[in-house]
Amino acid sequence: MRGKDRRAAVAAYKERKVVAGIYAVRCVATGRRWIGRASDLRTVQNRIWFGLRLGSDPHPTPQAAWHEHGADSFVFEEIEQLEDEALVPDLALRDRLAHWRVALQAEVI
Repeated sequence: MRGKDRRAAVAAYKERKVVAGIYAVRCVATGRRWIGRASDLRTVQNRIWFGLRLGSDPHPTPQAAWHEHGADSFVFEEIEQLEDEALVPDLALRDRLAHWRVALQAEVI
């Protein structure tokens, strides 16, 4: 990538809108669901899948299901988007996570 193209790509990345929210990871084979919060919903799936593929996910239950049923059995779901990440305090994300954990009967990751 040339200097001008690279600068344009970096500028576009910095200008992108970040969306905070609540997500779920579901194992289709078992129906089990794990729920979490993220300050950027667009990047969290890649981070989780990377850890699961490497076998280094810090949460033992989704890692065990990943090993048993494989990557094709896993689905990423955006549960709720919170407007204006800069204005969404961590407390709001925790409150929404607690709400959805009960509503979906899911384990927090």
